[in-house]
Amino acid sequence: MKPSDITNLIRHRRSIFPAAYNDKEIPKEILEEILENANWAPTHRFTEPWRFKVFQGESLEKLGAFLAEAYKAIMPEEKFSPMKYKKTKQKPIKSACVIAICMQRDPEARVPEWEELAATASAVQNMWLSCTSHGIGAYWSSPKTIKQAAEFLNLNDGEKCLGFFYMGYSDLPKPEGKREAITSKVVWHN
Repeated sequence: MKPSDITNLIRHRRSIFPAAYNDKEIPKEILEEILENANWAPTHRFTEPWRFKVFQGESLEKLGAFLAEAYKAIMPEEKFSPMKYKKTKQKPIKSACVIAICMQRDPEARVPEWEELAATASAVQNMWLSCTSHGIGAYWSSPKTIKQAAEFLNLNDGEKCLGFFYMGYSDLPKPEGKREAITSKVVWHN
């Protein structure tokens, strides 16, 4: 692998939303590779806090129904949007796969919680880059409803849901990326 390969992969990673996905399924061996790549994220004291719940097939409908009802339950009646309810219910169904991103806190708290959050986010970045390399669109969503997901996801003590990783192939061109110049974000000390 050339350094330019990884640079190209990083700079072409994009959020691709479920509305853009087609009906093509993601082969199980690719999903397993994506999850195994997540498992190689950096982790302080080898706590390996990332946990994943994979939804495919009929379980996507159950996830959509849960998310829509959770939205309805937390939204005050005057702010409830039937369109948002419908969209929330449909997002998983439009996806080939949705992975609940969870973090298992080290029971001994050997590292600060933020380090375990960072490790889990690094695992997700590994998944995202792996998806990009396979031409799979992906999107990390962190709706307010994740606070209600513990029972639905059957989370363990000390485990929390950090969001949902939507995945699917898309026929649409990837959007162009944009970033502010790195020079505005770096201070050099010599």
